[in-house]
Amino acid sequence: MQTDFNAVLFDVDGVLEFQGKAYPGAIELLDFLRDRAIIIRILTNSTLKSRQRCAAQLNQLGFQIDENEVITASYATAQYLKTLNPRSCWVMLKGEGLAEFAEFVHDDQNPEYIVVGDYRDGFDFQNMNKALKHLLAGSKLIIMIPNMVDHSLGEVELTVGAYGKMLEGAAKVSATYVGKPNPYVFDMALQTMNVPRHRVLMVGDSLATDIVGAKAAGIKSVLVKTGEFRASDLDGRVQPDYIVDTIQEIRALFKPR
Repeated sequence: MQTDFNAVLFDVDGVLEFQGKAYPGAIELLDFLRDRAIIIRILTNSTLKSRQRCAAQLNQLGFQIDENEVITASYATAQYLKTLNPRSCWVMLKGEGLAEFAEFVHDDQNPEYIVVGDYRDGFDFQNMNKALKHLLAGSKLIIMIPNMVDHSLGEVELTVGAYGKMLEGAAKVSATYVGKPNPYVFDMALQTMNVPRHRVLMVGDSLATDIVGAKAAGIKSVLVKTGEFRASDLDGRVQPDYIVDTIQEIRALFKPR
């Protein structure tokens, strides 16, 4: 089936690359789309990476990505936080994604907002308990992504959403979630493209984040059976508009020149 899409959103891990290697045909697909003047955006739930770092890593694999085409969960969260004009924040995050929060006042002693990203070994008793006490005292909670486990490094590990849910439950507060599948990050991407929603396609390997998010945002989606895809993912109520075995097959959705 050939369609009239003018823009494509791509997840990264499990779609364009996995564990540091580009999927066969992924680089060529993006070149194919650019030749047809299709707008490309990278939409990833990575919190550890800044936009600049994400683009640089993809380019090292052979892609040609500008950092302005990238929206990471850390960047999206920083943009959301900016709309709140916070007095101060404690950003629980490691890695280069922390650079996205450079303009804020950082205070882990009396923060107005606690922002939870991938804090790695920082998720220890001392820091989690300190965060709990701040929340009980009135700090507000922002969680970058809902993902509770991650397989992108090869083995399963707890990630951001698991720690965020722990703090939500312990403090009995409601957090704001920013990354996929939440509407904010999709709307942010759409606002950069000036393309009608029905002309935008989301490509992902996760039904829970990529496909559910796309459906809620009113855009079409392709589920690629790579990365973290499991056959049981398709047992739920929400279904993708298209399913492909490999990213190379996405070419068939676009009209020839």
